[in-house]
Amino acid sequence: MKDKIFSVLQRIGRSFMLPIAILPVAGLLLGIGSSFTNATTIETYGLTKILGDGTILHYLLMIMNKVGSAVFDNLPLIFAVGVAIGMAKKEKEVSALSAVIAYFVMNTAINAMLINNGLILENGEIAESVLEGTITSVCGIQSLQMGVFGGIIVGLGVAALHNRFYRIQLPSALSFFGGTRFVPIISTIVYMFVGILMYFVWPAVQNGIFALGGLVTGSGYAGTLIFGLIKRALIPFGLHHVFYMPFWQTAVGGTMEVAGQMVQGGQNIFFAQLADSANIAHFSADATRYFSGEFIFMIFGLPGAALAMYQCAKPEKKKAAGGLLLSAALACMATGITEPLEFSFLFVAPALFAVQVILAGSAYMIAHMLNVAVGLTFSGGFLDFFLFGILQGNEKTSWLRVIPVGIIYFLLYYFIFKFMIRKFDFKTPGREEDDVETKLYTKADVNARKVAAGEVQASDSEDPVSEAITRGLGGKKNISDVDCCATRLRCTIHDASRVNDSILKATGASGVVHKGNGVQVIYGPNVTVIKSNLEDYLEKAPDTYAETEEAGETKQEETKNTETEKKVVKRIVISSPVTGMAADLGTAPDEAFAQKMMGDGAVVIPEEAFVCAPEDGEVAFVFDTKHAIGYMTDSGISLLIHVGIDTVKLNGEGFEVLVANGQKVKKGQPMLKLDLDYLKANAPSLATPVLCTELEDDQRIRLLKEGPVKAGEPLFEVEVLN
Repeated sequence: MKDKIFSVLQRIGRSFMLPIAILPVAGLLLGIGSSFTNATTIETYGLTKILGDGTILHYLLMIMNKVGSAVFDNLPLIFAVGVAIGMAKKEKEVSALSAVIAYFVMNTAINAMLINNGLILENGEIAESVLEGTITSVCGIQSLQMGVFGGIIVGLGVAALHNRFYRIQLPSALSFFGGTRFVPIISTIVYMFVGILMYFVWPAVQNGIFALGGLVTGSGYAGTLIFGLIKRALIPFGLHHVFYMPFWQTAVGGTMEVAGQMVQGGQNIFFAQLADSANIAHFSADATRYFSGEFIFMIFGLPGAALAMYQCAKPEKKKAAGGLLLSAALACMATGITEPLEFSFLFVAPALFAVQVILAGSAYMIAHMLNVAVGLTFSGGFLDFFLFGILQGNEKTSWLRVIPVGIIYFLLYYFIFKFMIRKFDFKTPGREEDDVETKLYTKADVNARKVAAGEVQASDSEDPVSEAITRGLGGKKNISDVDCCATRLRCTIHDASRVNDSILKATGASGVVHKGNGVQVIYGPNVTVIKSNLEDYLEKAPDTYAETEEAGETKQEETKNTETEKKVVKRIVISSPVTGMAADLGTAPDEAFAQKMMGDGAVVIPEEAFVCAPEDGEVAFVFDTKHAIGYMTDSGISLLIHVGIDTVKLNGEGFEVLVANGQKVKKGQPMLKLDLDYLKANAPSLATPVLCTELEDDQRIRLLKEGPVKAGEPLFEVEVLN
């Protein structure tokens, strides 16, 4: 259980990195835009003619400022999408779309609850009884101020729904809505109720967060020290993002009114003040206490440790170690990426990492005590220090105080590391045994150590169906490409002789069609789920050919009328959905249709542009590429109307959909409009199979019409026997 929780927290921490990754760019735009549109800065450096009001550069910088602010203003939505993508196992684009939908649905539901209970008035104003700052505008929707927590709630929840349902198989009549298409549907329904629930729950959560924020901010310098120690100690576990993010982005890190708006979270407060810097005398050190100290040990401290490790290296390995340590130190100083340095002594000398945790944690507290208020986007490198410290001026950030403290930290790191390395003979880079390569360690090495220690959990059991499909197709090495249409798994293979139809049919396929190096395996409307499972399996499957098996001859049992002839007790007429030329299904220019692998029925070559409802019923689904419609008649017959042969490859061109999924329609009502000229020019054939896809054992098809037929005229009938 502990390992599972740890694994989940690691994944959550990694998922935060995607939305966090946009912050440096947004911060860069905001920092440059704010700095060089500030009247005081322009006058101080004599840049009025270049950057003053009315100049082209001024307009450009104002746009940069607004663009940067837009990212920070919409971080909750960005986190919702980013976390959903990061936590989704497969089909990540579906989870992203579902997260956007769920985010809007949740906030719209909250808005409706606020209006219904009088907290938002009819004119859109907030009631006087509402505590200031608890209701805000979220993407134009007045909702509860949930901040980044709202996005994370959506991201984690949608990812859980996605991972649970993206392979779901629904009954045949609803199979179009199965698989990945079900995820946005269930997300919409669930988050409507989550929004209603949040109306009742979140005010209490808000009070708790404000209280926790008050406790943290009220604990003074000791609280800053504890924060710094915990954050650095969590680095090896990859959980530091989970820990610090609430302090940066939510009320846990404090609240402050900036430019008339209530802002939550240390980083948000800094950038709100940066955007309003003309009216700010000094940025808030209480807000930047969660990151200003990083400049001290990232620009100065850890490079001192790198120098100590270099000087302690063996003479014959100094050159190799020096090059590695220099590049790692420069990366740390410039961008704040500490991983190459920290991981290089983390395992060989945990005591050195303990020293790093103590020194780094104290740097946060010292920066707070010195009222240093330098902001950052991602990490405490020189680039952020220059943009959000030096450029903003010492009077606003007190950045000059970082330098003397940084020099002291450089010396502390240098002498402590040098003493401990030599005293305890730690095998830091350049001090390894002669047969060990001099290298810097990364997270990949951490994972390798976990594997060696047996800490990585065993992978999920293999999918036997996908395994059999892979074997039937000749093995992973024989498979070039996997795709699907409405009913068929379409695979491109390298060697057709390795395909075993018997194995494929044993997986539930109703037929297998060979076209050169193309293999079409007929599964029916649930094929999208089968395709997703197969793609997952192929990622882990060994890249080999399947062992050659003697393919047993498939003996088709022919129906013989040796039994007592059954009587027809009921006849259900199915009319033609198009005007054209009707024919027996066996004449279809496609083996799968002609051999009735997907069902029995008839084929019609359309001569007019509309596909109409053959009988009263309901549209079960319209395929994404618009070329096929699943239809359920009121008499209970499940139909598939497949316009043309291989028209799935047209990606919807030549088709106009006139109905929606789940829509009730009457016989003769147009459902599709066809561009016949385009289809004739681009499709192999316009032959349109009209199939009964779920015939029972006591049902059979009798063709009623061959030759010219009009839409709405009887085409075939389903005979029910007894």
